[in-house]
Amino acid sequence: MFDQSLLDILCCPETRGKLKMAEEGLLSTLNGAIAAGTVKNAGGEKVAETLAEALVTIDGKRVYPIREGIPVLLADEAILLSLEEK
Repeated sequence: MFDQSLLDILCCPETRGKLKMAEEGLLSTLNGAIAAGTVKNAGGEKVAETLAEALVTIDGKRVYPIREGIPVLLADEAILLSLEEK
C-alpha cells in the first residue's frame, strides 16, 4: 500500500508537476485496456500487468504505476493518456 503522505514530495519526472492518486474509474478503464492488450507505456513497451494503484499527473496526461507500494517514477514507464481516455 502506497504511503500517500509522499505525494507532497513526489513529482512527475517529465513535467515536474504534482501527482495525485488515480481514481478507481481510471484504474478500471486502464485495466480493461491492459487486459485487451492495447496499452503501451511511454517507452513503447506493451503493459501486461494490471494496476492496483497508480499516480496520475494533475493534468491527467500521464499515469505512473505503483508496484508493491513503490511508485515507478520513470519517464518510460508512464502510461500516456489521450484526451478521449480522461
